[in-house]
This record gives sequence, C-alpha cells and structure tokens, in this order.
Amino acid sequence: MDRGKLPHYVDLYLESGFWKLRIDMDSINANGLEEHLWRDPAWIGPATGPNRLTKKEVQRIAWENFLARINPGMLARKTGMTIADFVESKFVPEHVASKGAAGRTHYKAILKHVLEPEEVQRIFGEDTERSRVKLKAIPDWPYLSNMRLLDVRPGHVEKLTSAATERGYSTQTVTHIRNVVSAIFSHAQKKQFFHGENPASLVVLPGMNRKEAHALTLDQTRSVLEIMRYPEKEMTLTAILTSMNVAEICGLQWKFVNLSAEPVESENGIIPPRTIAIRRQWYRGQLSDVKNTRGRNLPIPDALLPALVRLKDRPRFKEPCDFVFVSQAGTPINETNVASRRLKAIGGELNMPWLSWQVFRRTHKALLYNFGADYQSHVALAFRH
Repeated sequence: MDRGKLPHYVDLYLESGFWKLRIDMDSINANGLEEHLWRDPAWIGPATGPNRLTKKEVQRIAWENFLARINPGMLARKTGMTIADFVESKFVPEHVASKGAAGRTHYKAILKHVLEPEEVQRIFGEDTERSRVKLKAIPDWPYLSNMRLLDVRPGHVEKLTSAATERGYSTQTVTHIRNVVSAIFSHAQKKQFFHGENPASLVVLPGMNRKEAHALTLDQTRSVLEIMRYPEKEMTLTAILTSMNVAEICGLQWKFVNLSAEPVESENGIIPPRTIAIRRQWYRGQLSDVKNTRGRNLPIPDALLPALVRLKDRPRFKEPCDFVFVSQAGTPINETNVASRRLKAIGGELNMPWLSWQVFRRTHKALLYNFGADYQSHVALAFRH
C-alpha cells in the first residue's frame, strides 16, 4: 500500500492552523445497513508558523503513528478484503502451510468448492496448463470468492452446502466444505480480521450415512491373494500381517528394513533383528517423515519374511535408499493407480466391489481380534512362495 497517499477512509484536514485527522469506522446498524462513524479527530501538528508541517510530513506521521496501529479487522473492512484476499494473504500461508502434505492437499481440494477453482490453483501456485486435475467453475455456484469477510452470513454458507448436496456430493464432502469455511473464519477471528460469531457454526448439515466398513474373512483373504500379482500381492500381505497403512508401505525403503538375525545401525538408530522401522511415508507423490506417534519398530512376521527376502534378491532397486515396492522405473508404487486398475478388477471378479487398501488394514485388525497371532499362519497358507 502507498505510504504517501492516505486511504479513502482517512480524512486529513486543516482547522485553526493545525493539521487534524479522523478515521471513518464503518459499521452495520440494526437494519443491516452500513453507516459511517468517525473517530474523534486526532491532532497531528501545526500547519503554520516556524514548526509547521508540510502535507507530506503529515502523511508520514499519520501512517507511522495512527494507520499502522489500526485494528486489522477494521483495516480489512476499509480495504474491502474479500474471502479470496484473506485466503491468499493470510489463511493459506499462515494456517494451511503449517499442515502436513495430506492436510495441504485436503484444503486445496475442498477450497475449490468455496472459491473459484482457477483461483485456488493460482493461490497454491499450480500450473493450470499442466495440472491433470482441472475442476472448472460451476455456473451459478455460490462461490464466496468476492464476498467481503464482513458481509458473510450463515445463509451464504448454507447456500454453499445446499448446492453441494443438490449436486449429489456425499455428506462427508459437504461437511468438509462447511468445516473449511469455519476454519477460514476461525483464523480471521484469531487474527482480528473478523469479529462476531463464526457464520459456519450455525449451519446444520444432514446426518451422515456411513458405508459399511468391510473386512475380509480368512477365506476371502485366501481368494484375494490367490489371484493377485506383484506389487499388490506383496503390499496386501504386508498390510494384513502388520499395522502399516498404504502410505507407509509405499514409502518403505530398504535402509529401514532389517532382514538379518542381527541388529543393524541406520540413520535413525539401531534396527533390531528382522524388524521394519516405520520412519517415512509416501503420500500423493511426496516422501515425508511420519508423525512422531506413528514412528515405530515392527517385527517382521514369519509369513512376510520370505516375500521380503525375494524382493531383496531382485537384480535392481535393492540399495538402501531404494523403495521396497517399486515400479519398473524404480519409483514408489502409486497406490491410487494400483487400486483403480488392479484392486477394482479383482474386487469385481470376486464380487467384492468395495475392495480397497483400507479394507486390508481393517482385515488385519479383524483377524487379529478373532484369531490372535495364529491368524498369520492361516494367511501364510494363501500366499504361494
């Protein structure tokens, strides 16, 4: 902002030989109309005499002693800060940027239903020409992009969630949209850019119809493994026999796997014999450290050890920094592609249209609960060495 010229909401004037300044504090009255309330005039300095101040000097003093101290919320109103302005200048760099890769991806995806998609792509620095995901603006969609923070009411948020519901979005997605709007206004309240009740907090959503949480039986596990091939077969076996999720499986590197009967030293300390050290994950094309609460050492089950030994004996991609589960090019497995191309086909063949990586994690928990540690030997029978 130009520190010479004063903004339109500042009135600088002469009175009785002195420079004076007053600031317009607009507000919304009981009828919902904007009205102008001027602060009491502030004395700046003499306009005449030997110590008189020039207009340029007065403007500098006004900026340094008055305007720089204006409450951010009032400044937001004065400059007409819109939702898009706030998201770009404050919410994304201060709130979203502090999240992990999964959190940032989630916000970027949901914000495309709150702001115009092209605008979100620009805010996140996406190359709109090269991006494979090109969600385009929907005609008549009640985007909040150009609305001022000050003007948003619960009804505007409700229009947004209603539009999503009418378009057939799941209740979970509609809830995410409401929650992201709520997060925007919570951050605006925290930074004093918005005062009053969060407009998203008053929006009531329809009840969520949760899908049945499927898990495989031992017979189903046997049927699935019998028709699988690399890499989904070994990845599925790992998921069912351990507590690893698919991001941890895809991000597993040989330097964190000890197949020997002796302890080995790694960059993160000693790895016990026949142990997998969970330290990294591969999610949406990015390798990152797992959260502290997820870092752990897992004993390698007897049923899994032969499969890992065979992968270690392959001609290529067995160096410490190589990934255990790799494509022909040596890159980490893309779990989304495997799910859409292989798991979907296998699920269709076995009348299990719900087959997914999450199903395998639930299967681990279900089999462990029902059979105890003995379930591993049953699973091993289905895995042909």
